[in-house]
Amino acid sequence: MRRLHLWMVVLAFSTPSSRAQSRPTASQPDQPQLIRSAEAFIRNLFTWGPDYKIKFGPLGPSPARDFYSVPVEVTYKGQTEGATFYISKDGKSFIRGEMFDTAADPFAANRGKLHIEDDPSKGPANAVITIVEFADFECPHCREVHTALKTVEKDYPRIRLVFKDFPLSQIHPWAETAAIGGRCALQQSPPAFWKMHDLIFDNQDSTSPENVFDQLASYAGQLGLNTDAFKACMASPQAKRAVDADHEDGVALNVTSTPTLFVNGRPLIGGDLTSIEDFIKFELAHKSP
Repeated sequence: MRRLHLWMVVLAFSTPSSRAQSRPTASQPDQPQLIRSAEAFIRNLFTWGPDYKIKFGPLGPSPARDFYSVPVEVTYKGQTEGATFYISKDGKSFIRGEMFDTAADPFAANRGKLHIEDDPSKGPANAVITIVEFADFECPHCREVHTALKTVEKDYPRIRLVFKDFPLSQIHPWAETAAIGGRCALQQSPPAFWKMHDLIFDNQDSTSPENVFDQLASYAGQLGLNTDAFKACMASPQAKRAVDADHEDGVALNVTSTPTLFVNGRPLIGGDLTSIEDFIKFELAHKSP
């Protein structure tokens, strides 16, 4: 299937008023006119015919006062992608990408969206660096990062690690059940969560949609948890709501794949040990007293 191609583009396009810019009295186009012209432009740019359904707008403020921010959602054959574009108020420029206020911390907004109060964590509460990981227990790359973070935890004891669930249920059929199991372990004993977390990743290859519930219950017994209470938790909506809340945080942060890490709010998609350590060293150099 064709990709929707919502990549970066910085181009000029003409609205009826911008074609008349040579007239000294030309005024800025109004917002409905901007939206109509921008939609026509983007359809032509990406060759999106009538089979592509576009939800365009509403216009909003952006970091640059001469631009509007506008969300665009495109649906084609059941696949939907969304992106944020920027349209200049004079109707002459159209930008796809990220726009930053150079006077502001570019990662402050990310930190504000990372609601970690109820998530499992380890390391000092006043850590110089906090790494928040959005992960899927069935994801092979998450298992690799799980191994890398064990080294990070040993080599950088000043770091706080926070785990957030982001099960990709459409491709990983037992990931959500495992996430709920982790939450049920956390409910009984925060330290038990991390042991459950390790057991799930370490036994990823032997877990299946058919045996995941029994596997989790077995792990709960091995960890000394009350297995009846654990099973009741697995069947109740409370743990799933916590998993869903993590997923919503990830969506708000534009997380689309796992693992995605945020190092003091700075996003790192995927990441091996070297790249994680590079981020840590940068933050330590700039945050240490």
